Amino acid sequence: MASRIVAPASAQQLIKSDRSMFMSSDDGLMMKQIQETHKPDGREINVRPLLYIVEDILNRATLHVDTIVPGTQVQTLEHIEDKTYQAGVNTMLDALSFVIDRISCEIAYKSLGGGDGHATTVSLFNMLGSYSWDAKLVLTLAAFALNYGEFWLLAQIYSTNQLAKSMAILKQLPFIMEHTGPLKTKFDALNNLIQHVLDLTRCIVSLKELPSVYITQDVAALSAAMATVPTAVYWAIRSIVACAVQITSLTTMGHEYIVSTTEAWELSTLAHKISNIHDHLKKQLSICHQLIEEKRNVEAYEALRNIFDMIHIDNMKVLKTLIYAKDDLQPLLDGGSKKRVNLEVLRRRNVLLLISDLHISNEELSILEQIYNESRIHATRLDSLYELVWIPLVDHSVQWTDPMQKQFENLQSTMPWYSVHHPSLIDRIVIRFIKEVWHFRNKPILVVLDPQGRVVSPNAIHMMWIWGSNAFPFTSLREKALWSEETWRLELLVNGIDQTILNWIRDGKYIFLYGGDDIEWIRKFTNTARAVALAARIPLEMVYVGKSNKREQVRKVIATIAVEKLGYYWQDPSMVWFFWTRLESMLFSKIQLGSVDDQDPMMQEIKKLLSYDKSGGWAVLSKGSSVVINGHSTTVLPTLSEYDMWKENVPVKGFDTSMKEHYLKLHGETHPCCRFEFLSTAGRIPETMKCPECFRHMEKHITFLCCHDESTVNALY
Repeated sequence: MASRIVAPASAQQLIKSDRSMFMSSDDGLMMKQIQETHKPDGREINVRPLLYIVEDILNRATLHVDTIVPGTQVQTLEHIEDKTYQAGVNTMLDALSFVIDRISCEIAYKSLGGGDGHATTVSLFNMLGSYSWDAKLVLTLAAFALNYGEFWLLAQIYSTNQLAKSMAILKQLPFIMEHTGPLKTKFDALNNLIQHVLDLTRCIVSLKELPSVYITQDVAALSAAMATVPTAVYWAIRSIVACAVQITSLTTMGHEYIVSTTEAWELSTLAHKISNIHDHLKKQLSICHQLIEEKRNVEAYEALRNIFDMIHIDNMKVLKTLIYAKDDLQPLLDGGSKKRVNLEVLRRRNVLLLISDLHISNEELSILEQIYNESRIHATRLDSLYELVWIPLVDHSVQWTDPMQKQFENLQSTMPWYSVHHPSLIDRIVIRFIKEVWHFRNKPILVVLDPQGRVVSPNAIHMMWIWGSNAFPFTSLREKALWSEETWRLELLVNGIDQTILNWIRDGKYIFLYGGDDIEWIRKFTNTARAVALAARIPLEMVYVGKSNKREQVRKVIATIAVEKLGYYWQDPSMVWFFWTRLESMLFSKIQLGSVDDQDPMMQEIKKLLSYDKSGGWAVLSKGSSVVINGHSTTVLPTLSEYDMWKENVPVKGFDTSMKEHYLKLHGETHPCCRFEFLSTAGRIPETMKCPECFRHMEKHITFLCCHDESTVNALY
């Protein structure tokens, strides 16, 4: 009968998770004896291939008794991936088969009649003294797998194979299979212990395989784990011996063998001990993996940054690094054909990377699609010079759900350009790079790569909104050149939005663009402006362009304007959105180029208009293309209301000059406080700004909007 392990005083002692559980004072003396047998000769053995074979044997052999029906063939476990046929595995087995056979014979011999578990374990350690700790364990497990696998192989096929039947009779297997009911407790305990030993073995082998280039023995987690490994290997081998004793008892005593509760307790106690040791090592291994991952991430991040400092013959290395480096699948979806394609379609092309999360708006997609399609239809060579690719970014720490998949597919299906097949292809390191280096903050950006993969614009989305495909090749140099050709004129504000306004400009009409959500002010302003135009006998058109936010209020204002026929307005909400997006893009484009506040008059006018939008109504008056007044509601309306005070100058100086002089007079007496808001998702936020009214530096305040889980930076004068 097998030696018995004395049950502890209470179950609580079995489930303690700290190291004291498996390091009693007796264990200390015992481990000193085991350590004395450890005399490694420096040989390094890759035991992983051997472990794969052992796992396959034990997983197929360790069956539940309930599945065994006498007289029938037992079904094996589902076929697992074959990892055994690696280069050099046969050579390894040639070198180790003798040792495995010796251990197998030793275990089988010492198991006859029970024997002393500790004494048998010590004898095995003496045989394996020259091997590393992980090799000792895997070799012993392989030796056990030979005997255990043979036992279950015969049990599975003896009813259909005559040779197996004869061998099974010698081992009394038919009798054992006919009495599986009384033996169920034993088989369940064996199965449980073997699985715990396998788990522990995998953990120990994984510890041995940790790359020393990223983690060394002086790391606390690895040091603690390696200090536990000898104890872990001892108890794992001790458990293997106990399992072998139970199997030997069955085959030598047959159905006459009666399972005692003490033997079941022995296997259960060992399983608890192995489980606790495994939990401790698994925790340390997890810490080690985390430390390694952090170092690898730092290394990969620096490598990614360095790629953009290198000179390349084409853009493929950069694109593979950003999108997908392997060649085992086609990472892009062609928006035109809706078919998967390789990155080769982008080789030596100017590539615009549209980077966003899954919340890109319909307005953004609609306008971008319009610009993209126009570049394909009207341009002579643009379609062969640049390609657009959507890079969807998602948080990999958030579980991917069916609604997210549906949202992604809906977005992807509307895009006529290329897109990454799935967000999971974009590596975490790439996402970090895009956020830290390219300043992505959830609002879409458009990073431009030239045919050699160099970044020629960190964000051309502003250029795209302002000038469309005319901004090609979307470089920072092109952006500067376009601004150098611009003047503060009405076409700059409305180009690409409304042809009607462009026609009015061409006809030289006076045009008021105005905005806000105060319907009372709008009534007074439009009626007063119409009366002044009639009195001055000038052709005047007025266009309501809404606000940059408060869409619902804007919708109500538009409805009132339509009912009361107060003037011209944009029925399509995307036109309102595009107007304000272009205006904000002008400011961000200037900031991105490093424009200096007090040296850029155009920037001052853009800032005024954006500031007026945040603090009430406003109006811009132009004569044809030339902007006459860009003013706040508190000054523009009084200027019109006081027409009688400056109408005498109109015949001499003209309507535009006369009104401007009176406006400047009123503006000099009082002007509104300027305020800007920058969402934290906007990317690059200016460190300092000057008030466009008085040129003094503005104060910065941060407001947190919990409903949108984002912050707003307010610049106030």
